[in-house]
Amino acid sequence: MLRDIRKQYDFGTLNEADVLHHPFEQFKKWMHEAIEKEQPEPTAMVLSTVDEFMQPHSRVVLLKELTDEGFVFYTNYEGNKANQMAGNQQVSLLFFWHNVERQVRITGIVEKTDVESAREYFGSRPLDSQLGAWASAQSQIIENHDVLDLRFEEFKNKFGDYVPKPSHWGGYLMRPLTFEFWQGRPNRLHDRLHFSKDENETWKIVRLAP
Repeated sequence: MLRDIRKQYDFGTLNEADVLHHPFEQFKKWMHEAIEKEQPEPTAMVLSTVDEFMQPHSRVVLLKELTDEGFVFYTNYEGNKANQMAGNQQVSLLFFWHNVERQVRITGIVEKTDVESAREYFGSRPLDSQLGAWASAQSQIIENHDVLDLRFEEFKNKFGDYVPKPSHWGGYLMRPLTFEFWQGRPNRLHDRLHFSKDENETWKIVRLAP
């Protein structure tokens, strides 16, 4: 039975005395530890947006860069999530690393990155991934998978080994407003430390009940 599936969390604790006082640094520390513990897809994050009817939508995307300003990811600018972010720049991110029994929730404002940065990253992708960005009209209805395969071959023949960045593809920077670091604990008495900025732009930390 689904209701009988449960896990006792006992990997570690999260205390105010031990947490780094800047959430970006704490995030980097946890990301490094998730990678060390061989967490599958440690950069995978759930991006949540809302549409014009205030209906939330969530999907997994990959973190490609963490800067002093925020979290960078890339996608098609003509897909559903891009359209939703154009209408409402308030988004959230969620990382879950089950190997270390941790999650991080982040809220913030998203904006497009500059074209040159997107072009540089696009050029670093595998050739087939570059072609895939051209082949897929993201979120559009298609008849079957053969449509994608045919378009992939068309663009492969067109571009050869040099694939330019599509104008409809690029990056987003999410500037965080809040962070919540969650550490699983026994008896569902989990640790939750919430970061937000005060009127002086200083990060404030409070503990939340699980």
